[in-house]
Amino acid sequence: MNTSRLKSRRKQDHGSKLARILIGTLATIGVIDTGSITFNRWGVIGSLSCPGNAQGCDRVLDSPWGTIFEINNITIPLSFIGLIAYTTILLLAIIPFLPSINTKKLDISSTGWWGLFFLSTCMSIFSWLLIGIMIFKIEAFCFFCVLSAISSNLILLLTIIGGGWEDKRDLIFRGIILSIIVIIGGLIWSSSVDPSKVNLSSQAKVAPVVINKSSTSSIKFAEYLTQKNIILYNAYWCPHCHDQKELFGREAAAKLISIECAPDGNNSKTDLCEKKNISGFPSWEINGKIISGVKSLEELADLSAYSGPREF
Repeated sequence: MNTSRLKSRRKQDHGSKLARILIGTLATIGVIDTGSITFNRWGVIGSLSCPGNAQGCDRVLDSPWGTIFEINNITIPLSFIGLIAYTTILLLAIIPFLPSINTKKLDISSTGWWGLFFLSTCMSIFSWLLIGIMIFKIEAFCFFCVLSAISSNLILLLTIIGGGWEDKRDLIFRGIILSIIVIIGGLIWSSSVDPSKVNLSSQAKVAPVVINKSSTSSIKFAEYLTQKNIILYNAYWCPHCHDQKELFGREAAAKLISIECAPDGNNSKTDLCEKKNISGFPSWEINGKIISGVKSLEELADLSAYSGPREF
């Protein structure tokens, strides 16, 4: 009788308690990290202070890779998936410590370790893919993204070390299969939202996709410029024109009156550009006057007598 109880208790004490505590701590950091990003994207909390380079964080989080999908004007950011994953890991880590759980009837410890392994493997492999995108595609640094990558990789390491695995060959085999699936799926997803891939697949010569996300003020400002019939003259091949639109962000830039001047550009209006004597790009037509060069939104607001909010 006593021997049976002892074996049962040993079965329930699967793995390292210290590893669970550390995993729970890292998961909590991950919840705060991804939760802050998610609620910021949803407008629930204000701007985030990003150590190192705030502009870099904005470029990464507002890039096409920062969003899963948008539906009914509601954005589902990638960070929301991370928030769900870290919350699940936190629960898996602390459930065996809860006094209300009846561990005599259910061996939740072993199941929990496998759950931690599967989740942390997916998150760790995917985090490396995201770091690659951040460095080579977006070319910006995001502290929050790096923090999440470090947390997920440490959780995987602690899971492997502290899981008390009886057959590590099975662990390695499942980890390799899962990693391959995540890599293939991640690459397919990354390619499907890559703006450069979208442009290459199009026969029309169009400008690069605007990556930055617009603020509420920049959207209102763009609407004001359109109402005042203030026009942006640009060319698809012009990098400075793209920089000008990035200052507005993709939502606001889409609301501007934008004239394509390149003869081989999509929806080109070369005749109008020649009639207006447009000699440089980008150029703005404000109250009948042509003003050339990239302008900050503050400069444009002053030139156009804008009196609305200027939290650009």
